[in-house]
Amino acid sequence: MATDTAELLKKVRRIELKTKGLSNQIFSGEYHSAFKGRGMAFSEVREYAVGDEVRTIDWNVTARFGHPYVKIFEEERELTVILVVDVSASDSFGTTEQIKKSLITEICAVLAFSAITNNDKIGVIFFSNKVEKFISPKKGKSHILRIIRELIEFKPEESGTNISEALRYLNNVVKKRSIAFLISDFMDKDYEDSLKLANRKHDMVALRIYDKREAEMPNVGMVQFTDPESGEVRWVNTASRKVREGYRQAALNRETRADNALRRAGIDTAAIATNESYIQPLRNLFSKRS
Repeated sequence: MATDTAELLKKVRRIELKTKGLSNQIFSGEYHSAFKGRGMAFSEVREYAVGDEVRTIDWNVTARFGHPYVKIFEEERELTVILVVDVSASDSFGTTEQIKKSLITEICAVLAFSAITNNDKIGVIFFSNKVEKFISPKKGKSHILRIIRELIEFKPEESGTNISEALRYLNNVVKKRSIAFLISDFMDKDYEDSLKLANRKHDMVALRIYDKREAEMPNVGMVQFTDPESGEVRWVNTASRKVREGYRQAALNRETRADNALRRAGIDTAAIATNESYIQPLRNLFSKRS
């Protein structure tokens, strides 16, 4: 048990070092620009300088001191960020650099560190075909490290995916308008209406995680396949061109369905592959929103 705990802490530390560094060096400023605060709030006054807007003059203070003073405003920040994280069995799939779950963990950690660097609260909804766990939004490094630990070791009770259920829970539990990152491989159907409803209440952003082998079946003869979400086991003749083409087409249809649903719901999105760096897709996403 002690060995397991020590190994978990090592994993948390490795992810913290990598993602906190990335957040500080790359993402914090871009995140700040991409996700604006609620508006501008009065901060203080200072003496008027050439070039200041006349409309910012504080006439009461100016009258009191006999020369012009202007009001200084600062952005009202403190956003609430919710990570809506798919923990279904299909996230254990991965054939190249890493499995989807590892990639999702790193991305969540980067977003979490970017949030707290900008003084925002962050919480998490873990979902499969039901909501598995909710971590309420808070600030602070210890809270981020708890989230990372959960991402590493969390074991869902169910194996399927129900995006609509996760978004219903988000709308019911998180009352205040929030930035909500939906992070999933979108191995689901019939979630478009839920996306639209959630995006009316919250500022939704989607990160679609995929593995290139999900659209490419290698020709290796008879292979036993197990569906990670349904548990169904069957033998597949991968030597059949028709079988390989059907597999590829099903993956393309799933990808197209997800992209179309997100576009029609008006949700900004990025597709991130397990064999590629997530840095540029996230930077492109943040830049598009700035």
